[in-house]
Amino acid sequence: MQPAHDTRNLPALDDQARHAALRAVLKLLDLWQCTEKEKTALLGVGRSTLHKYQSRPESARVSNDLLERLSYLLNIHQVLRTLFGNRENVYGFVRMPNHNAYFNGTSPMEAMSTGRVASLYEVFRHLDSLRGGQW
Repeated sequence: MQPAHDTRNLPALDDQARHAALRAVLKLLDLWQCTEKEKTALLGVGRSTLHKYQSRPESARVSNDLLERLSYLLNIHQVLRTLFGNRENVYGFVRMPNHNAYFNGTSPMEAMSTGRVASLYEVFRHLDSLRGGQW
């Protein structure tokens, strides 16, 4: 299996941009009503690191792995904003059971919460395909 996303081709981002992405995702995870366990899985960090990020995001070391996760999460959010015009679906869809092939009755959040970057990629890919009516 090839990697979901080759981080070597990511544009160089300064710390300010990386921290802005982290702050945006932390706010998004709150809007998605994520539990602490879901947040740690989505971000690929431990509890103490999550608490540090939440209290002082500007002090975070945003690695390429974390940046890739942030990118997928922000892109998933953008797809949902494109697909839905109402706030309830933009922020609630990730918790709704989905019966399409990849999800098989689970919610996008359940699929994303495995802790694997590949899961974020797959959820993004499947949601993104909805934009073109490919599903």
